[in-house]
Amino acid sequence: MLPLVLASSSPYRRELLSRLRHPFSWAAPDIDEASQPDEGAETLVRRLAEAKARALSESYPAHLIIGSDQVAVLGSRILGKPHDFERASQQLMAASGTSVTFLTGLALLNSASGHCQVDVVPFTVHFRQLTEEQISNYLHAEQPYDCAGSFKAEGLGVSLFRSTEGEDGTSLVGLPLIRLVQMLDREGIAIP
Repeated sequence: MLPLVLASSSPYRRELLSRLRHPFSWAAPDIDEASQPDEGAETLVRRLAEAKARALSESYPAHLIIGSDQVAVLGSRILGKPHDFERASQQLMAASGTSVTFLTGLALLNSASGHCQVDVVPFTVHFRQLTEEQISNYLHAEQPYDCAGSFKAEGLGVSLFRSTEGEDGTSLVGLPLIRLVQMLDREGIAIP
């Protein structure tokens, strides 16, 4: 059985992966995450998830390497990580009363064989009508400036939602565990 490596420095993804109770290590991949000209959101996350996994293949030559990338899409616009209060406030005002779809690219690379499974898992959040005061209160309470879409679904961010829709709620946090378990099973790792 090949050891498991998470190609991510995200504490959110590490927490999710630890739920599977299978030992793993992690390392940050060094890749350019910029989108390419005319690249759609689904193509972008698929490409980046695989690129992250492949970036660690030389350092981990006989491993199963998990790569993941996520974007939030509002209409035809990709919402990135806001990095500050003002941009987060703008993102949440734009999302107020509408729906945002999160696309999470997932790759599982067998670095010994070179075989890579890649998929994209969608999850949609339907937002309540939000006031500027509610948005400001939320942002000051949780400061989700490193999160695509400007909220933490695993925390107080859920208070902004009217409803959610999708096959795998963990994909919203950035690592779709249901799909990952299926991929791991194909590589001979049974969970549980």
